[in-house]
Amino acid sequence: MEFKVNSNVLEKLLSKIIPAVPSRTPMPILENFLFDIKDGNLIVCATDLEIALVSSINVDANEDIKMVIPARLLFDIIRSLGDTQISFETESNSKLKLTTENGTYNIGFSSSENFPTIPSVPKGKELVIAGDILKKALDQTAYAISKEDMRPAMTGTLLEFSQEGLRFVATDGHRLVKYINKKIITESEEQYIIPERAISVLIKQLGSQEIKVYLSKTHVSFIIDDFEFISRLIGEKYPAYNSVIPLENEKLLKIKTADLLSTIKRMMLFSATGSKQVKFSITEDSLVVSAEDIDHGSNAVEKIHCEYKGEPMDIGFNTAYVNDMLTHIDSEEIIFKLHSATKASIVEPVEIGEDEKILLLLMPVRINN
Repeated sequence: MEFKVNSNVLEKLLSKIIPAVPSRTPMPILENFLFDIKDGNLIVCATDLEIALVSSINVDANEDIKMVIPARLLFDIIRSLGDTQISFETESNSKLKLTTENGTYNIGFSSSENFPTIPSVPKGKELVIAGDILKKALDQTAYAISKEDMRPAMTGTLLEFSQEGLRFVATDGHRLVKYINKKIITESEEQYIIPERAISVLIKQLGSQEIKVYLSKTHVSFIIDDFEFISRLIGEKYPAYNSVIPLENEKLLKIKTADLLSTIKRMMLFSATGSKQVKFSITEDSLVVSAEDIDHGSNAVEKIHCEYKGEPMDIGFNTAYVNDMLTHIDSEEIIFKLHSATKASIVEPVEIGEDEKILLLLMPVRINN
């Protein structure tokens, strides 16, 4: 078998696929690309059994073949060659010979029979969404995904179809983000949970192009031009997150996002490593933010102008969680809806797109007096 391809074209394809190749695995077969040449079409696949990436290009091939090739070795060779024409030729000793005008390179290949079957997602249930809109929704929520395996459902982002819109929800029990795209409306309520690993890889693949999304009970498929991203879904029921969102938070703190974020970044230098605690002392027109690290004998206090309606109060938060939240808010101003030092706080941006809605929830931490 012999086929020819431009190195830059092949490098572009392989760079899309290689994120699915695991760096460590008890299954060596997963460290390979699957090359499937059929009727002059080269389909390249990779999988770590949780996600699978598939793409294809046309090649000048003289016959059909399936084989697995060491992924990282091949990728490193191709991207080191520069812009050149490469001839691939299989030899009888399971060697794959790569020939360019300047050199010859031999690497081993093996049979594809032990390579896992790439899941096929039925194309019946289709959602079409712009890549930048999907990316924003995932960016706004992914940071709140739980890292704890004790509750598997919370280790992914929930996609919830509803009459209100398409909801994206993530929570780790200490914070919660609910982002709604109001334009994507469905009559029936359906839930799908996409694992965190899939989310982190998918976000890097998204641009402004149109994305076609297909869902089954076990998998989700994202079609981006000639590239397909497939992920398993988490087969658990998502927690009843609406039950933890308070309805009686009537104390309103309005503040400039950039001012608070700047202060929080400095407070992270002074908050104790264990608790990461920051204290908010709120009065009518000022927010005093303070942190202390007793072990290192350091502390800091800053005062920020704000607008506040309610009784003066002190409340504690985790600095890392506040920092994450503020970093992902586009609005110039935000509103904290508060109740007491022991009840969850709601945070909402003042400015938001007409087709969007976002709600952030932060659990307080106990203040060390």
